[in-house]
Amino acid sequence: MDKLKGILLTQGMHGMISQVEGLAKALNIDFTHHRVELNSFWKIVPPKFTPIFQSVYRKINQSDFDIIISCGRKSVIPSIHLKNNSKKKVFNIHIQDPKVNFNNFDFIVAPEHDSITGENVITTKGAIHYLTEIEITKNKDYLSSFIKKDDRKICTLILGGPTKYYDYSLKNLEIIFSILSKFLKKNDFQLVVIPSMRTPKASIDYAMEYFGESHTIIDKVDKNAYLSALSVSENLVITCDSSSMISEAALTGKPIYVANLLPRKNDKRFQKFRKLFRELNIIRNLGEKDENWNYQKLDETNRVAKIIKQKINF
Repeated sequence: MDKLKGILLTQGMHGMISQVEGLAKALNIDFTHHRVELNSFWKIVPPKFTPIFQSVYRKINQSDFDIIISCGRKSVIPSIHLKNNSKKKVFNIHIQDPKVNFNNFDFIVAPEHDSITGENVITTKGAIHYLTEIEITKNKDYLSSFIKKDDRKICTLILGGPTKYYDYSLKNLEIIFSILSKFLKKNDFQLVVIPSMRTPKASIDYAMEYFGESHTIIDKVDKNAYLSALSVSENLVITCDSSSMISEAALTGKPIYVANLLPRKNDKRFQKFRKLFRELNIIRNLGEKDENWNYQKLDETNRVAKIIKQKINF
């Protein structure tokens, strides 16, 4: 039997790409990824006030598909329009709250901390993503040429970046680095710093200046380094701005410390996410009592894929 064909729709952000591609791979479908572009002033209009017309978005030149997986506000209308105008049965899956009538989709996949419910809603603990244990293990040795050759254990700091909720000022980073430095010395860890696509160059430069040559700072986005760090690290430290990266790291079953930044505005949604992960025994706050702990590895992507496969019988 030939694989089903899918199209993935996002705004091009790493977190969104990780979620749609992760689900597509777990569903074992052939797929192409399209970056959605809305036309004219529709870019600023909420989906619930946007007509479901082709003129709203730049045309997607693909007609043969069985499944649409979308993520993000801008992909909502294109997903609905493509499904409604298909000449055959098409299933559409939206990741995150679409902010429109849920009946426009066959499935909606949303984290528990979004607090949405419905007959076609599949809730997840954290964000789904593209990582697999096989891929992490495959990249285990990648960092061997970067890290310092000594007997210290590895602790990795994974940096996110500024958002409307969190500020990456050097003052904020200095607070995190100070707490982390004490943690490293107490436990005889070598630090590996992994930036993400949102990490400002100034933050990477400051990490180099602060931690010096006795630690390892990866100075650019490097997926293989990220995967390798997840494999070789004994502990992981992740900044609080990224629920996606915390969710990805939870696949390892390793202790995760959250490095908290002072919020710019009410971050209630992120607090709900961290509260859930704390109840699942996945995270602690950096600066709390140093300890090792275990938890069941979190693989929500494959769990969601199994539910969808059962419901649409493929």
